Amino acid sequence: MKKHLEKGLEKAISYQEYKDLVSRLISEGKSTGQNQTDELLNYSILNDKRMKRLDKTITLSQEIISKTIALEEPQTWLILTESWCGDAAQTIPIINKIANENSNINFKIVLRDENLELMDEFLTGGGRSIPKLVAMDKDNNVLNSWGPRPTIATKMVEDYKVENGSLDPQFKKILQVWYNKDKGKSVQNDFIKFLN
Repeated sequence: MKKHLEKGLEKAISYQEYKDLVSRLISEGKSTGQNQTDELLNYSILNDKRMKRLDKTITLSQEIISKTIALEEPQTWLILTESWCGDAAQTIPIINKIANENSNINFKIVLRDENLELMDEFLTGGGRSIPKLVAMDKDNNVLNSWGPRPTIATKMVEDYKVENGSLDPQFKKILQVWYNKDKGKSVQNDFIKFLN
């Protein structure tokens, strides 16, 4: 696992570099990843707008700020993602804002499809679900992981699958409406526990 983490870290980019990459690819009519479809491009365009909006509007609670500031040991937070992922667009800007509260946190992003060996170390229910955050100490030992979505949204997904068999476009709309109403509170609450 450590070998895959170190390989991923070599390719890792900052949040700003990730946003710049997504914007550049969109201008070329592309999304991240090898599979290129109009659907993935459209999701990427939508997600680019979501991230920009969240960067401007998200406010952190005093509780998460205090928890984050109290972190004394250096950590790297590495997120695996792709530009077309709706959950990523709704959560990564918040996680970035949390990480920015403490200079001991080195926040980095890698693309999942270029790092499948690493992704396979952090499967969710056997799947390559993203975004997936891996927190490591200064020696790249894994401290914790989070993802692919806030706890409440994960329960929504599980309940919908039980009731309907699988996720469909209707559920994706329900989930995005939930994210918009939640305004990043659930991610912050998850990270209060994550930082313990």
